Amino acid sequence: MPEPKALIFDVFGTVVDWRASVARESVPWLQKLGRSDLDPHAFADGWRSRYIKIMTDFHKTGREFVVLDVLHREMLDDWLGELNIDPSSIGEEGLNEWNMAWHRLDPWPDTVEGMHRLRKKFPLATCSNGNIRLMLDMARHGGLPWDAILGAEISKSYKPSPETYLGTVRALMLEPGEVCLVAAHHGDLAAARKCGLQTAYVYRAMEFGGAPSPDTTTPQDWEYRATSFTELADRMGC
Repeated sequence: MPEPKALIFDVFGTVVDWRASVARESVPWLQKLGRSDLDPHAFADGWRSRYIKIMTDFHKTGREFVVLDVLHREMLDDWLGELNIDPSSIGEEGLNEWNMAWHRLDPWPDTVEGMHRLRKKFPLATCSNGNIRLMLDMARHGGLPWDAILGAEISKSYKPSPETYLGTVRALMLEPGEVCLVAAHHGDLAAARKCGLQTAYVYRAMEFGGAPSPDTTTPQDWEYRATSFTELADRMGC
C-alpha cells in the first residue's frame, strides 16, 4: 500500500466532541425557555439525530444545495417543535445565535497534538459536511491546524455522495488512491473507499456519551486503525 500524499478528515465526532459542546452551549438557552429540566446532552442528541437522515437523503430530494448552517437551524426548529417548546421568548436572533453553537465545538483531548504531528508529514484538509465559515470558526475556536477547508460547500454535495469525496480529492490535485480519509464512522469510510480513497478509522468511544454509534455499517479492514490522533500519528510514522 503506497503511503498517502494527503489526509482529509471527517470533523463532527472525529475531530471534535459535538455532543458535549452543543450540550454546554444549549444550557443557557434552555434556561431562558424555562426548560432547564431537559437534559442538555439528550437535547444535543435529538438535534444531531436529524442530521444523519438529512445527509443520507439530501441528494434524493432534488433540493438546491444549501450550507449546513441552514440545515442545522431547520433541525433546531423541528426539534423544538417536537418538544412542544415555543421559542418566541428568545426570538429569531436568539435562535440564530443558538445555532452558532456548532461553530464552537471543542476538539477531543488528543486532536490538536495529533494533528500537528500528522501535519509534519501530510497536508491536512477537511472533508466535512460543514460549511466553510463553520469550519473556519471551529478551527479558530479549537486551534485546528488545517491546510485547507474542503468538503460539502466546495463540491456542492453532502456525504455520503461520491462527489463530496472526489471533489475534495480534485481540489488537492491528487488521485483518490493518494488520499486517506480519517473518520470515526464506518459508513463514511465505506463511502470513501468506494471512491478509491484510503481509509483510517479512529475510534471515538464517547461521541454519543458511551452509547453505541448509530452508524451500523459493518466495519471493514481499514488501512489504518487507531483510538486517537496521536496513536494514528504513531502508526503513520509521524
